[in-house]
Amino acid sequence: MKWLRNLLKGTTLSTALFVFQACYGMPQSALYESGMAPMDFSLVERNSGRPLEGITISVAGGEWNETQLGITGADGRCHVEIPYIRNDFGPKLSFQDPTGVYVTKDSTFVDLRERVILIELDSAR
Repeated sequence: MKWLRNLLKGTTLSTALFVFQACYGMPQSALYESGMAPMDFSLVERNSGRPLEGITISVAGGEWNETQLGITGADGRCHVEIPYIRNDFGPKLSFQDPTGVYVTKDSTFVDLRERVILIELDSAR
């Protein structure tokens, strides 16, 4: 009889935890509490795959409009902190070559988990 009571207690606790998670979801990480999401970008030329240096990454639109987040290094990589926006669309980012050799590209990111995102730019010529 005691084992049945313990089984019932365990089942009740598991059910309560399941309902809590179903209603409130998984706990959000600290990056969402701070309002900024870390992301890494790697920018390359579409045809050759060559890393692109000096490409500016900025926010396009909203209260952060035209805010420059970073510039790619010699390896074509850049680590930025993106303003986390809680909506279905996420922040819109602009990847622009100040020299005008490459076409500016705008992208919207919904999933802001930290990882390296490959962006390919086309030559303007």
